[in-house]
Amino acid sequence: MTEGTTRRTVLSTGAAALVTPVVACGGTTAPSDTSVALGPTSDIPEGGGKVFKDQKVVVTQPKKGDFKAFSAICTHQGCTVDKVADGTIDCPCHGSKFHVADGSVAHGPAARPLPAKSIKVEKNSIRLT
Repeated sequence: MTEGTTRRTVLSTGAAALVTPVVACGGTTAPSDTSVALGPTSDIPEGGGKVFKDQKVVVTQPKKGDFKAFSAICTHQGCTVDKVADGTIDCPCHGSKFHVADGSVAHGPAARPLPAKSIKVEKNSIRLT
């Protein structure tokens, strides 16, 4: 540092130099689509549902055209539910069952409902959002 240069001047200039490239590389304003295609609505039976193990989600259709999505992770001990039958989402580990309409507990030992997930139904396609 020279006699006229202070530590504060050097630090201020260095900080400004570091921030400028970050501001110049700002993100785009276009929205990015982070949704995941799950499949056609025809794959989800009325009164039943389908487990998507890779996405850890179960999609149900309690009544015609009314699609719901829930976490496929059982709230009892974290097992993945494996089927939808007779109006319930079933966990193979300890026998918990959840209602297809709202994810609430139909039969324990689970005490908490399956958390809802966000899906988008467009035309005949279901996307996890």
